[in-house]
Amino acid sequence: MDISIAIEDVLFREEVRDFIQEHYPSYLHDKIAKSEELTKEDFLVWHRILHKKGWIAPSWPKEYGGPGWTSVQRFIFNEELSAAGAITTMPFSLTMLAPVLMQYGNEKQREYFLPRILSGEDWWCQGYSEPGAGSDLASLRMPAVRDGDDYVVNGSKTWTTFAQFADWIFCLVRTNSDGKKQMGISFLLIDMKTPGITVRPIRTLDGGYDINEVHFENVRVPIENLVGEENFGWTYAKALLSHERGGIADVARSEVAIKALRKIATTELSDGGPLIENTIFSKKIAELEIDLLALKYLELRAVFNEKSDDLGPNVSILKLKGSEVQQRIGELRLEAVGYYGFPFKYGPQTSNTAIFPVGPSYTQFAGPSYFNLRKTTIYGGSSEIQRGIVAKSVLGL
Repeated sequence: MDISIAIEDVLFREEVRDFIQEHYPSYLHDKIAKSEELTKEDFLVWHRILHKKGWIAPSWPKEYGGPGWTSVQRFIFNEELSAAGAITTMPFSLTMLAPVLMQYGNEKQREYFLPRILSGEDWWCQGYSEPGAGSDLASLRMPAVRDGDDYVVNGSKTWTTFAQFADWIFCLVRTNSDGKKQMGISFLLIDMKTPGITVRPIRTLDGGYDINEVHFENVRVPIENLVGEENFGWTYAKALLSHERGGIADVARSEVAIKALRKIATTELSDGGPLIENTIFSKKIAELEIDLLALKYLELRAVFNEKSDDLGPNVSILKLKGSEVQQRIGELRLEAVGYYGFPFKYGPQTSNTAIFPVGPSYTQFAGPSYFNLRKTTIYGGSSEIQRGIVAKSVLGL
């Protein structure tokens, strides 16, 4: 590697770190530390700060308003955001929908939607899963029937993250039921203010409200909101999923979480001594760190591959192992705090009386985090689906 480039990267890291320290809203740290639910405005405050700096869309090319960074710069930026504990920017528009519009959308769609995504004016959610089509996404049934210059959409989408905040939803719909089930799927952009759309909350095991059911009753969608060609949405859906799965791995944030876990283990006691000195527990942490290091090397191979940013089937390995690592961190964190992790406080409260003693501040999110992380091996394509992709594409089985 050219040493001048390495020096530039070091200076870039310092610039990013200084910017975050100076501009990241401190009240967001406080809300997260107290396990308080985040509002739409909480997410948009940081979004607008990054947008003003020109850093809200690290992977976007300059022609569409991105910074035009190298893969190494994007990697550094993500590491620094994770190290600072910064709130995540919503991926549905920035890293999932936007690349699809850039590659498959028409000029009118790009000119209208991309600037609004950058500014945060439009909040997007993802309409993929249905009550009978989750991991087997190709079995989706929600029909979009052509009627003049509109599609008429009826049916339901589920597990729709932050639909309660969304201005728009990008949906996979069934426009043809003949032939192979992957055919006949189309990719539609739907305004959430359209009459006939109902959003119903789903409370998760951690007490939080992130996900929803979205119901469509005779919802009319202009044909101009079709992305690409009718019945070819499966191609666009797969492209979008590759971006989603790579992000789910979230190696940098797992590194931060393991460091925090080690710190907890030095505070909590086991048989009169620090938990970290317990042979069995320290072995579990060491094994976790080794697995995460291997995952990071896989990620770095892509970062320093100058020929392509495409991870190919390796994105499934990242998603598979990355989500499992996150779950194991949650399990060890709950194990470390013991019964202090039980009376977690999150979401609507029915009583102000804690049955069990309330522990240190780091115990407050151990319970909610453990339950919430159970979903990581399901969304974005379940672990079973990812193993099938690896078996076929990597091992040739």
